[in-house]
Order: sequence, then C-alpha cells, then structure tokens
Amino acid sequence: MDSQIKQLHQQLMNKEISCTALIQGKLDLLKANTNNTVNTLLDSLALELAAKVDAKIAKGEPIGLLEGIPFGIKDVYMLQGTYATASSQLLKNYKSAYTATAIQKLLDAGAIPIVKENCDSFGHGSSSENTIFGAVKNAINPNLVGGGSSGGSAVNVAKDYTVFSIGGDTGGSVRQPAGYNHVYGLKPTYGRISRYGLMAYASSTDCVGPIAKSVEDIRIVLNVMSGKDTKDQTTYASSEISKETILNAEGIKTVGYFKNFIENEAIDPKIKADFLDAIEKIKAKGIAVKELDFFKSDILVSTYYTLAMAETASNLSRLDGSNYGHRIEDKNLKESYAITRSENFSEETKRRIVGGNQVLSQGFSDEIYLKGLALRDAISENFENDFKEVDIIISPVTPSTPPKIGDSLKDPLAMYLSDAYTVGFSLGQLPTLTVPQGTETGLQITAAKNNDELVLKFANFLKDTI
Repeated sequence: MDSQIKQLHQQLMNKEISCTALIQGKLDLLKANTNNTVNTLLDSLALELAAKVDAKIAKGEPIGLLEGIPFGIKDVYMLQGTYATASSQLLKNYKSAYTATAIQKLLDAGAIPIVKENCDSFGHGSSSENTIFGAVKNAINPNLVGGGSSGGSAVNVAKDYTVFSIGGDTGGSVRQPAGYNHVYGLKPTYGRISRYGLMAYASSTDCVGPIAKSVEDIRIVLNVMSGKDTKDQTTYASSEISKETILNAEGIKTVGYFKNFIENEAIDPKIKADFLDAIEKIKAKGIAVKELDFFKSDILVSTYYTLAMAETASNLSRLDGSNYGHRIEDKNLKESYAITRSENFSEETKRRIVGGNQVLSQGFSDEIYLKGLALRDAISENFENDFKEVDIIISPVTPSTPPKIGDSLKDPLAMYLSDAYTVGFSLGQLPTLTVPQGTETGLQITAAKNNDELVLKFANFLKDTI
C-alpha cells in the first residue's frame, strides 16, 4: 500500500477534502466501532486543530506533510489536559499535566490526535484483555483478541479508524498486535525515540513505536519522533532516514534465521511451513540465507519476564493513591496503601508486581535477578556475533495464531509464551519491524543496533518478494 499520509496531504492541499471533514469522518468511525478500541475520544481538541489547518489552506499557506493527519495514541502516553488511564482502575480519572516528547513532536509537525486507545493495563498483557474498558476485538475476526498490549492501536490502524497510531513496545507490544491485525509495527532501536511521558513498564526495554499500513508511513512518523531529548538520558541523536535509501535492497547480502525458533514444538505447523516458504523465496532473489543458533525460547521468555517484572514492581511502587490516582481510605496509612493497590490494580498487574518483588527480595536477587542480568548480556553478545555474519535476521512474529477472547485470561503462562519470538530482540534493544507478509501473523525483521534504516529497506524488498 502507498503512503496514506502523502495521499491525504495531497488531497488537503488540492482542497479535495477539508481537514474538518477528514477528522470528523474518523471520529464518526471511532464512535461507531464495535472493536472496543476507544478509551477517550479527543473530538473537541481534534476539531479545533482541524479548523486551524483549514484556515491555513484557505489562505493559501503551505502545510507540512503531517499537518492535519489524524492519529491515535495508546493510553499510556501523556497528552496535556486529556485522560491518561493506562486502561486501569487506578488512573481512570487521571488527567495528564504535560505531553510526552514523542507526542509533542507529532503535534509540532501538525498531526492531529483523535483518540486515546484501549490497551492492556499498564502494558501488562499480550492480548489487550487486561483492561477496565473490556477486551479489544481483532480487526480481522472479532472473536479473536486484538493482541497486546497495543491492541487498540493496531486495530484502529487496520480498520482505518486512524491513519497511524503510536503504541508502546516493551517485549513485543507493538509487533505482536501488528502481526495479529496485518499491519506494520516498529520497535525502533532503544533510545532512538524519547520515552519521556510514556508510563514506565520496564525502563530498560520500553520503546515508543509507530503502527501504520505502509513502510513509508512508518518511515515518516519515525523520522518525526526520533532524536535526542534532555528529558530522557537514554536517547541519542540519529540521522533522518530518506525514502530513496530504503527503496532498494543494496547492502543486504545475507539473511539469518534462528533454527530453534522453527524447530520449536510449540510453533503452529502452518506458520512454520509459511515461514520456510518465505525463506525459499528470499533465496530465489539471490540473497544468501544462514541458519543461526540462539537461546531456547523458554530461556528468552523467563529472562525477559524476570527483568520486566522486577522493573515494573519498582516503577509501579509510586502508584499508591497519594499523589494521583484513585485512593481508597482505610484505618491507617499502611492499610490505605494496601487496599488502594489491591483494589485498583488488575490481576495481571498484581501478578507482575508480586513476581518482581520476589526476584528482587533478599535470598532471591542473587539467584534469579542477577542471573537474568547476566543472561541479558549473553543474549546481546550473541546478537553482536550474529550480525558479523548476517545483515538481517527474520523470524515469525508469534509461534501461534491469535487466541479466542477469554483463552489468555485462563492461562497466563501460555500468554507469556506467545512472546517467545519477540522478547529476545527487546532484551538486545534492537530495531525490529513486523510486516504483514509471510505468515498469518506476519514476519519480523531485525537488524543490528541503530540500523533501523536497514530494517525498513528489507521490508520494502519483502513487499515484492513474498
């Protein structure tokens, strides 16, 4: 698919459509949608901004490429004056006091936010069912989950309710729902986009990521959001990625894949067969393909969740109802803290806090947490060695197809294992893109750190190959 952003921009400039009509049309779709993707509709703000764009066009003034383009925001980002609920009971009435850096950059470019999107509470889940607003329904089959935790964001893009959406990816939370809903979803190199104003889940792997229907729209949005931010010391300055550099596959000579992902007995036979067929099509284009060895998927999942739970226990310790959020009073301060957190956190969030506190506790931290840190270092070293031999690594996005709504809630372990193919790249802090080709839940493209451009380049190559 060609760039929707560029197409709409041209229509606005040619006065084929007014910005107000464009925004109102998307708002109407969101109001009528049956996929349960909306936490808060930003109709007043959106229409006010649209009127300003129309006024500029009426005066003959030029508008930027993103100016007037409607987008969605996963409800874990700050947008000043709007609700930021994290799909949680605790923050259901909380309003943002400031705006996240990545969102502010989009606003500065003229993009118009129209919706705060349903997601797993605090990003805790792989299905967007752990939410006080009810389960997000898959864009292709409403009986299936939308994927998580950025399920509402992926479904809105797939259904054309938004032109693009901004999700958050910690262990696959942009890539997996993108795969479930047949759209593009990017986890950029860690630090390329500021996390300031994104509610922290696991700070060492949290990434801001765009979801869209084309590689070109991913590139446009990525460029706008990227860059160093004094409010986030993990950020770095990055070069703009041009359209011309990603339109050919020059420089990509060898592609690798992890054979243990494909030999995993948990993988769906159809996903395995389709992935191997995609490998053959890549070979037929003259690109060498190499089998790679990697950590077993159960080691990846346990390492990721050990560290992620420890970090979320630390990050969510600040949420006790004292400074913000829904506070429940009890007979003393300690009891007030306890009941506020017990009643307001979801079962999945409480499970992760309890697990995180355990691995950090005396007697367990050396045995579990420090071992997890050592394994993360070993995983990163493995990636460094792999990228000395190959330019790109491809993999399935998930080992199985989307489950029915309700199934993941019955079996949390199965939900964690659905992240088996995404969490390793998060631990390595690598740029990884889901593309809606190759298998029923797409393919995942990964490059070495800071090589986001190469990922987009190979995605364009795959469009004409598979």
